[in-house]
Amino acid sequence: MATNNTSGSSISGKAAIVGIAETDYVRGSDKSVPELVLEASMAAVADAGLKPSEIDGIIPPGGFISTEEIAANMGIPEVRYAVEVHMGGASPTASLQSAVMALASGIATNVLVTFGWNGYSAFRKRPDSRPTKRGMAPGPFIEVSRNFYAPYGIRSAVQWYSLYIQRYVDLYGITPEDAAQVALTSREHAHLNDKALMGGRPMTMDDYMASPYITEPMRKLDCCLETDCAAAVVLTTADRAKDLAHDPVLWLGGAEGHPYPADEITNRPDMLRLGLDSAAPRAFDMAGVGPKEMDFLQIYDCFTYVVLMELEAIGICDKGGAGEFVRDGNIKLGGKYPMNTHGGLLSQGHCWGLNHVVEATRQLRHEAGDAQVVDCELGVVTGYGDLGDGSIAVLARG
Repeated sequence: MATNNTSGSSISGKAAIVGIAETDYVRGSDKSVPELVLEASMAAVADAGLKPSEIDGIIPPGGFISTEEIAANMGIPEVRYAVEVHMGGASPTASLQSAVMALASGIATNVLVTFGWNGYSAFRKRPDSRPTKRGMAPGPFIEVSRNFYAPYGIRSAVQWYSLYIQRYVDLYGITPEDAAQVALTSREHAHLNDKALMGGRPMTMDDYMASPYITEPMRKLDCCLETDCAAAVVLTTADRAKDLAHDPVLWLGGAEGHPYPADEITNRPDMLRLGLDSAAPRAFDMAGVGPKEMDFLQIYDCFTYVVLMELEAIGICDKGGAGEFVRDGNIKLGGKYPMNTHGGLLSQGHCWGLNHVVEATRQLRHEAGDAQVVDCELGVVTGYGDLGDGSIAVLARG
């Protein structure tokens, strides 16, 4: 394990990811959300070499399926710790910190973190005409959006985010070709992943430039995939992890951050300051390592331009420098900081970033096959949700 923690944190290195699993990433699953979540959860517990009855902490996907439903269907007799994290796409990565706190304090011994949804089929009529729904609880910005954004036609995430992404593009001279590097690299990596929805579907720069604008500056190929899927990870204490089935992946540090005000964009003192700008320094300080010591990056990629902003927020490059950074090939396999080696939300599938945690674990176990980053010891995962909430986890091979 590569770490030189000096922060004095009582929880750094005290817990580890010991089980991972994910379903296929599809459009039009014939399974319900509970079925998807239970499939991934059971597989993750088995991957850890544990029995469902040994799980005593559950962090479920908020608003989609309850802790009680998971426990009843998995045969978990006693839940000692349960919590839901409501940060949109930042939730799964933030949930790792909550799991670690429960484990380090002795409240729980084995914690399941899971997420699943029908992110494609919920918007579409099923062939058998049965109604579907997302089941997601409304976010904190819904009333603001309804009253102040929607009357002007700003109704979706790509439109909300365009308010500050256009500002970012104008301020730093970010080009479409810069954003394209994120999309193209994700697609290249997806070809190495059997579970990637876009694996085997090539993308060229011409394809990217020909894709239609959704809301300027973002094109269709700047946007993540609508997908039906689920993923799960199991964490336990670092001591117990040594006796389980796989090399443990230690959680060295993490944090969450929220822009101010969190439920509104246009009245922020600095609309380009994300929650990750405050979270990342705290996470790296806790871990006792720096961002440029990472062997790979799993960056939440809801939109390509958001990835560029996140790279700057976590300290991989200076503000405004992400465009040049990705143009230089740094994020490709074989580059300085291979990024989203599974294809990410842009080309594997949209599991709210828990698939990024699964991939980071796979990399640090040295089980990533053709996508393996050689001899990797340290990696970082980010989450991004709502109107700029951020989360981060620094992970190490145990």
